[in-house]
Parts: sequence; structure tokens; C-alpha cells
Amino acid sequence: MRADPTRTSGRRKAAAAADLDCATAFQTIALDCVAAIRAHHSSACAGDAEAVHQIRVAITRLRAAVAFFAPIVIDAEWLRLKKEIVWLNGPLGAARDTDVVLEYARRKRYRAWTQRLIGKRLDQQQMRDHRRLVRCLGSVRTQRLLAAMARWIRQGPWLERYQRSNREALQGYCARELARWHQRLVRKGRRLKTLGAAPRHRLRIRAKRFRYMLEALAEIGSLRGSGDWYQLHRLAKQMQRALGDLRDLKRFADLADRSLQAKHARRDKKRPPGYRARREKLLSAAMAAHRDLKRAGAF
Repeated sequence: MRADPTRTSGRRKAAAAADLDCATAFQTIALDCVAAIRAHHSSACAGDAEAVHQIRVAITRLRAAVAFFAPIVIDAEWLRLKKEIVWLNGPLGAARDTDVVLEYARRKRYRAWTQRLIGKRLDQQQMRDHRRLVRCLGSVRTQRLLAAMARWIRQGPWLERYQRSNREALQGYCARELARWHQRLVRKGRRLKTLGAAPRHRLRIRAKRFRYMLEALAEIGSLRGSGDWYQLHRLAKQMQRALGDLRDLKRFADLADRSLQAKHARRDKKRPPGYRARREKLLSAAMAAHRDLKRAGAF
């Protein structure tokens, strides 16, 4: 009888995870993020929107890993690197946001509305944002940042401090922190229906980081109970995507608002076709995911 390759893979991951401590787990996850940034660097410089997105994902995963292992890895060097990451994220975020809004504008249901109220400003904005991003990615500052991040992950001051401390087992640490992140995500989303744009955005980031850490820890085999983590991951992903789509839709609609304010200050605000119905659907989807997250069992 042939062995089930899925079970075999799971046993290998479990065996590998048994040899990991918290520091090694963090290094494995974080170095994968730096490698992903480097892998997509040239394509992003060539204007590939998906490569820009993947670099943003890698940076978010890295920051999630640092936040998850914060008691172990936060040091003065990270605080310096964090400022540089914020600098890099500026043009990355602007280019990604413009790409997403342009995708909305090109959808069949929005084309006529976009041409009437926005015109070609989006294409021009996309060109400016990507040119700024290329300058940033191609700079010596970015190359130094990537090298410094890899160096800090491998042998930063945090590692020496960790090696002198009383080390907690990886499985126990992950179970406790994931339970805490889950509880915080549920708590912060209690009044989701009435949350303003800023706290809703922060909630989306929390859901995204929770999802990314579940993925990363499952990949290195440090999660017990695949059913539990899979359900939490699915719900966090649903919540994050609904809130993300809601944010993108609002930004798309606001482009027309700014255009109208410049040209016709006295005119009523105009919204894209089906805006209200789409907004309500996305908010309902986010609330449903939050409700299910609240009911789901933690680790």
C-alpha cells in the first residue's frame, strides 16, 4: 500500500518543527520574506503590478513575524530598520493603491462612470507612482536596507539576548500568542458595523497579520490541530479581503468626489454604479466572518 503523501509531508514538518526553537522559527519565516522581496525586485522595477503586490505582502509578513515574536526579537536595531521599512512602504503602497483603483476603473460596469468623472487622471497618476517606486527600489538605500534586514535576522543583538534567556518551547509560545491574537481580533471587531475608516483599516491589518502568521507557522509545521488553524485562517482571510475590498471601493469613489469638488463645488457627490449595494454586501461579509471568528475555537 502506498503512503499518503499529505500525511508523510505532515510528519516531516512535525519532525522538523520539533527541532525548532522560537528564534529559529522567526529566522526561517523572516528570511523567506527577505528572499521574496529580492525575488520580485526586478519585476517590480519593470512595472509588474503583481510583483509590487508580492513585495508588499512579503513586507507585511515580515512585520507580522516581528510583532508575533516581539518579546524575543525587538531591539534597537529593529526600531531603526522599521523606519527604513516605513520609507520603502510609502512608494510601494502608493503604486499598489493606484494599480487597484485602476483595476476598478477598467471594469465594464465602471468604465463610462470613470470616463465621465475622472478621465485619464488615473493613468497619469499610475505612471508617476511607478516612476517614484522604481527610483526607490533601485536606490542604494533599498539595497542597504535588504542587506541590513538579512544581517539583523541572522545575527542581530536580539539573538544573543535570546540565547542567554530561559527559552520557551515553540509549540507553547505559538499556541499562547495565536490565542491572544485571535481574542484581540474578535474584541477589536465588536462594533465593526459602526467603525470609522481608520479603526476599520487597523482591524483589517490585524486580520491580515493573523492570517499570515497562521500560514507561516503551518508551513514550518509548528501548529497542532490542522482543522482548528484552517478554520481560523479561512475566516481571517474572508474578513481581511472584505474589509480590503471595502477600502478600495471607498478610495475609488473618493476620486470622483475630489474631481467634482475641483470642477463643481456645488454639485452633489456622485458614487459609482451600485456603490451602496456593494458597500453593504462587503460590510455584511466582514461582519459574518467576524461573527464566525468569535464562535471558532482558539488554540
